[in-house]
Amino acid sequence: MSKVSIVAKLTAAEGKHEELEAALASLIEAANSEAGLEVYAVSADTKDPDTYWFFELYTDAAALEVHGKGDEMKAAMGALGGLLGGRPEVHVARPVAAKGLDL
Repeated sequence: MSKVSIVAKLTAAEGKHEELEAALASLIEAANSEAGLEVYAVSADTKDPDTYWFFELYTDAAALEVHGKGDEMKAAMGALGGLLGGRPEVHVARPVAAKGLDL
């Protein structure tokens, strides 16, 4: 089975980037409860304070399939409501090479 990665772009609703950052920290904490989720990281864009980038790495497609279905993650994702300026832009990929990650 091959691993699956995701790169996602989230944009804060106007005036909500600080609240969104706090909610994203809770989301990262909730990710600890997901088996098969190896990397779940979010970074703030240095040129646009309303833009955030996620990098996610899953052991396989089955792990991605169950992502977000546990109670902790559902609650954390629910907290994002009203803080986003639109739907996240999500790209699913097949990781090829990386330093520091076992692919």
